[in-house]
This record gives sequence, C-alpha cells and structure tokens, in this order.
Amino acid sequence: MSATPAVMGRHALVTGGGSGVGRAVALALAGAGVDVTICGRREAELAKVADENGRIFGIAADVTDETAMTTLYQTAEAARGPIDIVVANAGMSGSAPAHKTTLSDWQRTLDVNLTGSFLTVKPALAGMAARKTGRIIFIASTAGLKGYAYVAPYVAAKHGVVGLMRALAAETAKSGVTVNAVCPGFVETEMLEDSIQRIIEKTGRSAEQARSSLASTNPQGRFIQPEEVAAAVLWLCGNAAQSITGQTISISGGETW
Repeated sequence: MSATPAVMGRHALVTGGGSGVGRAVALALAGAGVDVTICGRREAELAKVADENGRIFGIAADVTDETAMTTLYQTAEAARGPIDIVVANAGMSGSAPAHKTTLSDWQRTLDVNLTGSFLTVKPALAGMAARKTGRIIFIASTAGLKGYAYVAPYVAAKHGVVGLMRALAAETAKSGVTVNAVCPGFVETEMLEDSIQRIIEKTGRSAEQARSSLASTNPQGRFIQPEEVAAAVLWLCGNAAQSITGQTISISGGETW
C-alpha cells in the first residue's frame, strides 16, 4: 500500500495522536503532504509528535466531551481549512471478568471507544457531504470482529464502532465520502505494554510468557507494528480506495478476516 499524490494538501484529524498507532498515522499522513491536527489529553505528548514533522499540529481535547470536540474542529479548521480526513483512533482498555466489571468501568470504556468515536466524526459529516468528498477511518480492533475473554466492555465498544462505521457508510455512500474501519490485532504500543503488565500482576507470569501468550493469537506469531496500521490508513485515504466503503480491514496475520 503506497501513498498517492491525491492526499497532498488535505487536512486530517487524528485522535489519540500523541502515541502508538495515532502517532504512526499522523507521521504517515504528514509524510505524504497532509496537514495533520492531532488531539489527545496530554499536551506534552502531542508536542513531541508535532516536533517530528512540521505539518503536524497538536490540540488538547477530550473525545468524550462534545463541546471540546466542536471547539477543536472550529480551531483546527480556522487555522488550516476544512478537515478532509478523520481518523478516530483514541481508545482505552481494561481487563476483568465480566461479573467483576463495575458499571463505571463499563461506561468509561464505552465513552472513550464508542461515544468518543462518534463525537470525533460527527462534526465532519455535514461538511464532507456538502463538498462531496472525505475519508472517515475508525481504528477499531479484532475485538470488533470476535470475542475475547475478560475484556467485555472493550469488545462491546469495538463491535459498536464497527456498527457505527457501517451505518455511516450506508448514509454517505452517494456523497463521495468513504467510511471504513481498520481492525488490528495486538499492536506493539504503550497499550500493549499495559496489557502485558496486567497479565503479569494477575497471573504471576513473566513478561516473556505474557508477551508470548498475546502474540500467539496472531497465526504469524508476532505483534502488529503501528506503521502497518498507518499504511492501511494512508491507502484508504487515496484515490485507489475511492470505492472502498463500509469495510473492516483486518490487520491480524490471519487471526480474523
């Protein structure tokens, strides 16, 4: 999957852009000539990513706050023009048996992963439809395509993201806007390290055993790299993918399809 000149000069929003997959996506888009607004809650992390490429600009915002996301769009578009590409990447996860999951943990997981995804893309929809062009890409997960034990809220939220994507794709199909979801397996990011630490604490396994256990879910026996996810996003933004909408793209070494 390679970049196409068609993405040059566009303006993208990437949530959760201060680390992991969001950082990789922002750098890939910026490297292809896209102006990229990244958002997250940690200004210092956003600033570090912005320092890596002059086309990247950071704005602190909470994706679960509708007012904050509306303000983010107003600020970003006033500075760099309409947002043509939205990558809803911000997410979080926890781990507990379903019967031990508190309502607050359940709600927080859905707020960030599902409601946050909706609030991320909602302000872009009318403008994209009016301009008859746009790319909306949700970073979901293989957890949006299958079930995993001990992460019921996360699985429910990511299934919801896939459903949201399909609904929006149906709504926008005649408008020139495409809506898709990229669904990675375990990606080698800070979130993965948090999962490994939880396994160590709860099971007494070594770090190597915990990593091996998670990597084994991928038939290739490896973790996905953030740059692999970014490459898929970049391809979906180009003209070669203008007929691709309503799709889940599994990046999982064959774990799901």
